[in-house]
Amino acid sequence: MKLGKRLAQISALVDDRYTHIWDCCCDHGLLGANLLDKGLNAKIHFVDIVPHLMQALETKLRQFYLHKSDQWQTHCLDVAKLPLSEKQGKHLVIIAGVGGDLCSAFVKQILADHPNADIEFLLCPVHHLYALRQDLNSLELHLIDEVLIKENKRHYELLKLSNKAARQTVFDDISPVGEKIWYYRDEQTRAVASEYLSKTIAHYKRIDQGSGDVSAIVAAYENVELIAE
Repeated sequence: MKLGKRLAQISALVDDRYTHIWDCCCDHGLLGANLLDKGLNAKIHFVDIVPHLMQALETKLRQFYLHKSDQWQTHCLDVAKLPLSEKQGKHLVIIAGVGGDLCSAFVKQILADHPNADIEFLLCPVHHLYALRQDLNSLELHLIDEVLIKENKRHYELLKLSNKAARQTVFDDISPVGEKIWYYRDEQTRAVASEYLSKTIAHYKRIDQGSGDVSAIVAAYENVELIAE
């Protein structure tokens, strides 16, 4: 099955450097199935806390990927309780489709439970990116890449992070408003970034006029400049 733009971009950010890849909350296993099709060396772990979803997914995997049964495993559990310590090697944890607050809670718990594991995260949350980015920075995670996409009239930020200091990159620190996502390569990507920036500023201005003072956040986004690559 062909992936939508969001899941396709997540898949594009997954390379062949991992021993275990954890597909958490990712649209009924579509992403994990795509990763199996890519022929990666990693074992793909499908994770969701809803029993009937995992039962249905297990049935589909046995139907279509029985020949690769040693390359995948299903887990019906809370994302915060991934059994990383039971699996040796380098881990990629993919979390998508949840709010920034829950995404932050998952990352914090995983790091706390596995302080010595070699973990990278690929995150695609749906809300509260500013607060999430601040949390991620406080956890001393290192930014590998960040991408802005638009699918079905919604914008998504994708963040790829590591708990290990790697080779220094231009965007090693995690900016609360983002950096690389404001770089554009053509008119289409410039338009996507410009629209997202305008919507984000308008969103925080509405909050500022209502229930709380977020003037500093508004100012931070108003200082963002779009830059041609």
